[in-house]
Amino acid sequence: MSMHASSPGGQPGRMGKPRTRISAADESAQRAENAEAPKIPHLMRRIAELFAPHKGALTATIVLVLVSAALSVIPPLLTERAFDEGLFPVGADGQVMGPNLPVLTTIVVAMLAVFIVSSLLGVWQTWLTATVGNRVMGALRVRMFTHLQRMELSFFTRTKTGVIQSRLQNDVGGVASVLTNTVSSVLGNTVTVLAAFVAMLLLNWQLTLIALVLLPVMVIAQRRVGQVRARIAAKTQESLSEMTAITQETLSVSGILLSKSFTRQRSEIARYSDENDNQIALQVRQQMTGQWFFAMVGIFMSAIPAIVYLASGWLITGGTTDISAGTIVAFTTVQARLLFPLMALMRVALDLQTSGALFARIFEYLDLRPAIIDSPDAHPVPAGADAAGRSLLGRVEFDHVSFRYPDADHDGRPTLDDVSFAIEPGQYAAFVGPSGAGKTTVSYLVPRLYEATGGAVRFAGVDVRDLEHESLVSNIGIVSQETYLFHASIAENLRYARPDATDEELEAAARAANIHETIASFPDGYDTVVGERGYRLSGGEKQRIAIARVLLKDPAVLVLDEATSALDTISERVVQAALDDASRGRTTIAIAHRLSTVVSADVIFVVVAGRIAERGTHAELIAQGGVYASLYRQQAEQPEVPTA
Repeated sequence: MSMHASSPGGQPGRMGKPRTRISAADESAQRAENAEAPKIPHLMRRIAELFAPHKGALTATIVLVLVSAALSVIPPLLTERAFDEGLFPVGADGQVMGPNLPVLTTIVVAMLAVFIVSSLLGVWQTWLTATVGNRVMGALRVRMFTHLQRMELSFFTRTKTGVIQSRLQNDVGGVASVLTNTVSSVLGNTVTVLAAFVAMLLLNWQLTLIALVLLPVMVIAQRRVGQVRARIAAKTQESLSEMTAITQETLSVSGILLSKSFTRQRSEIARYSDENDNQIALQVRQQMTGQWFFAMVGIFMSAIPAIVYLASGWLITGGTTDISAGTIVAFTTVQARLLFPLMALMRVALDLQTSGALFARIFEYLDLRPAIIDSPDAHPVPAGADAAGRSLLGRVEFDHVSFRYPDADHDGRPTLDDVSFAIEPGQYAAFVGPSGAGKTTVSYLVPRLYEATGGAVRFAGVDVRDLEHESLVSNIGIVSQETYLFHASIAENLRYARPDATDEELEAAARAANIHETIASFPDGYDTVVGERGYRLSGGEKQRIAIARVLLKDPAVLVLDEATSALDTISERVVQAALDDASRGRTTIAIAHRLSTVVSADVIFVVVAGRIAERGTHAELIAQGGVYASLYRQQAEQPEVPTA
C-alpha cells in the first residue's frame, strides 16, 4: 500500500522514507523567496552585539583611532607654519625674507615624528581590528554550525546540503572583511573627516563652505547606490548557494556515479556553467553599481583645489579676507586628506548595506527554533526497575501514538494512526508490512528524531519528552540501510562511537560483527581508508563495520532499519549472522522488508496503512493466515535473483 503524495519541500515521498531532494516547484519558490534578504528586526543592533565579548580590544582600538585622527590634523597645520614661518617668513616691515632654516628644520622634524608615530599606531590598530574581526567571524561560524547541529531531522530532509554549506561558508565568509575593517574604518575615517573639517574651519570658513557644499547630495546618492547593491548581494549569495548545491550533488561519489551511468555529464556541466554565468553577471553588476557615483565624487573632490584657488583669488581681490599662501597650501592639503577618508566612509557605508543582506541570511538560520528540544525539567534515562525488580532500561512503549510529517497533507491519513505496543527489555521485535506502511517512522520516533503528533512514546518507562535527548540517544544504536562512513580509516570510523576505545576493543567489536578477518586481510588493516561514504568497501563490509561501530557504543536498544535489504544473498547471510550476535542481550527493533530475516523474532508487528494490523510470533501469524502469511507466501514464491 503506497502512501499519499507528500507536500513539496522534501517531505517523505512514501511513508517513513524522507526524500532529500525537493520538488522543482518548491525549489523555484525557495529561490524567489531568497531573492531578497529576509527582514530581520534590530539587525544593526544584533550585528553590534557580536562584538560585545571584545570590549577591551575595541576600547584600545577606539583610543588608537582617536589618537591617530588627532595626529592627522597636525601635519597640515605644520605645513602652514612651514610655508609662512620657515620658507617665506615675513619681516616686521611686511617684506618676505629668506628661508628660516632653524625654524624650518624644527617643523620638518616634528612632521617626521608625527608620521612615524602615526604609522606605528596604524600597525597596532590593524592587528587589533584583524584579530577582533576574525574572532567574531570564527565565533559566528561555530555558532551557526552548533545551531544547525541542534536542528531536527526534518529540517535537513527539506533543505539541500549545498544550501546549508553555502550559508555556513559563503555568507559568513562574505562578511569577513566587514567584520575585520568596519570598526577601525568607521571610527578612524569619521574622526579624520571631523578633524579635517575642524582644521579647514580654523584655516578659512569661507573656503570650507565652498569645499563641502555638495556633500549632502553625495550622501543621498550613496544611500540609493547601497540599496541597489544590497539587493544584488542577496541574489549573488543565492546564486553561490545554488552553485555549492550543484557541486555537492554532482561531484560526490554517488552523484558522479549517477551522471556517468546516465551519460549526463554534459547536462551537469551545462547546469553548472549556466549558474556560473549568472554568478559572473551578478558579481560584475555588484562591482559596477556605484562606480559612476564614485567617479563623479572623485572628479568633484579632485577639482576642489582648483576651485579653492579660484575662490581664494576672488576673496583676496574683493578684500573680504586676508589669505596667505601658506593658508591656501594648508587648506588644499587638508582637503586632500579629507578626500580619502570621506570616500572610504562612503564605501564602508555601501559595504554595510551590502553585508546587511548577508547578515540577514545568517541570522535567519540562527533564528530557526529546533522543533525538538529538552524540556526545562528533562532528566537522564533512569536505570531503575519495575515492581517485580526487573530493569526497565531497554523497554520501549508506544501509547496510542499518532504521527504525520511536519509538511504532510493534513487532509490525508497520518503516517502512524493510534499505534500502541510494548517491547520488553531484551526482546527481539520486528516491524513488517507493505512498502510505505510507516515501519521506518517507528524507528524515528523511538530516539525522538521526530516528535509524536499524538500519544506518548516511552523509553525505560518514561515519556521521551521528559528525557534529556542526548541521554536518550546514547542508549540507542541504529544500523540503517544506507550505511554512512566518513572518508577516514576504519579505526577512525569505529571510534566515532567511542573516541577512547582501545585497539583491543576495536578488534573485539569487529570480531563480534564478523568483520575482523576481512579488515586484517587489507594491507593497512584498521588504518585502511574507506573512501567517501565507504565506497572502497563492499555493501556487506560497510554494514558489518557499521554493526561493529554500534557494538562499541553498547546501547540498551538496537534499531535495525532494513539493514540487509540492499545486500545480495551471501552478504545478507553474513551480515544477518553479525546482527543476530549483536542483538543478544539487548532490546532489538528490526524494520524488515525480507521476512526471512525476522522469523526468529520474539514478536512481529505487521503495519498496514499506519496501523498495527497483526502481532505475534512467526508461527502464530502464519497460522492466522492474514496479511503476514500472505506477504511471507509471496516472498517465498519469488525466485532468488543471483547477484554478481
